[in-house]
Amino acid sequence: KRHTKSHTLCRRCGNRAFHKQHKTCAQCGYPSAKIRSFEWGLKAKRRKTTGSGRMRHLKGVSRRFKNGFRCVHPVLPSFYIFVHPSLAPAGKTPPL
Repeated sequence: KRHTKSHTLCRRCGNRAFHKQHKTCAQCGYPSAKIRSFEWGLKAKRRKTTGSGRMRHLKGVSRRFKNGFRCVHPVLPSFYIFVHPSLAPAGKTPPL
C-alpha cells in the first residue's frame, strides 16, 4: 500500500498536479513554456481560457484601443514648477 504522495503543488497553476519524479505538472504542463491544453478537452479549455479570471490588465486594453492608446500625462503640482522650471508646461513660467 502506498502512503506517499507522487504529486505536489505546482508553482504556476497552484494545483496538486506537479509530479515529483517526472518534474512536470499534469494540469498546466509546467515547466513547459506553453500552457498545456488539448483540442479534445474543450471544457477544460473553457475553464482556463482568457476571461475566466480577473483580467487585471486586459480589462482596460479595449478601452485604450478605442482611444488610440493616447498617453495622458498627469498635471504636475505647482511645487514642481517652482523647484524645476524645466518641468513647467509651455507658456507657464514661475513668477520671480
